[in-house]
Amino acid sequence: MIRPSNRPLRPATVVLAMALGMANSSAHDLPLGDGRISSAPKQGYVYSCQTRFPAYGVGAQASGAWLDEAAGTWEPDIKPIVDGSVNWPSQITITLEGDQRVIRANGLPEHTTGTFPVSRSDDAYQYDRNPNAIAAQRVVLSLDQTPELARSPTCVPMGMIGLALSGAAIYNALDVKGDDAPAHEIQDSCNGHPERQGEYHYHNYSDCFVDTRSGPGGHSDLLGYALDGFGLFGMYESSGEILHSGDLDECHGHVGMVEWDGQLVEMYHYHFTEDYPYTLGCFAGQVTR
Repeated sequence: MIRPSNRPLRPATVVLAMALGMANSSAHDLPLGDGRISSAPKQGYVYSCQTRFPAYGVGAQASGAWLDEAAGTWEPDIKPIVDGSVNWPSQITITLEGDQRVIRANGLPEHTTGTFPVSRSDDAYQYDRNPNAIAAQRVVLSLDQTPELARSPTCVPMGMIGLALSGAAIYNALDVKGDDAPAHEIQDSCNGHPERQGEYHYHNYSDCFVDTRSGPGGHSDLLGYALDGFGLFGMYESSGEILHSGDLDECHGHVGMVEWDGQLVEMYHYHFTEDYPYTLGCFAGQVTR
């Protein structure tokens, strides 16, 4: 199945593409993030705890017309998706216990997923034969209710870097080869897929997230929590503009007014963006997990 084109024109994405020498790319092309891994915090990069990655034998098997490595772009609107509409018994609770926010979940999303392992009859199979089956996980996170910025940012690991309010894990932008995962790997219609242990996860924003905003010009809703306790919000700033990585700091966040535990406060927070690194570039706060 080809991914439906439901994304609005993102002027900021075009500006970024021009800055990278890609002015001839189409309006829906996104800059490819391959190679944008750093050994220190750097805007538009992933400050990854893992620095060495296997070059062969893992990840997607092939690429198609959506990926133009020579131009350094990819087009999400024409990328295939994994077929299927499977329901899951999702469980997630969030409670305040003292000064901690305790999240308990089974790692299964509240929305439907594609069918995994990927079937041979699925057109996605020719590109990514993900053999993993989605399985429940035991997730217990104790996060600071009022997180604070650390003295210096820290690297993000492979695997879970946060949990979405949908109940599923959030990963960084990298696939197992260290390349741009959303560009290379084939996900389902909610931009998710499972890894070897069956943990269903996202590497980027999902159209299945619930972001109501508060009307024209409203700030995006809280969509999840990073492991340092800071919130991860949708793509929209209070001005109504769509954010991209160039608007955010090296960890993919900034300070601004957000709704936090029912109060409007000014605090640091992360944003999803449509462009790389999509989720977090590093942890701005202290990870206590």
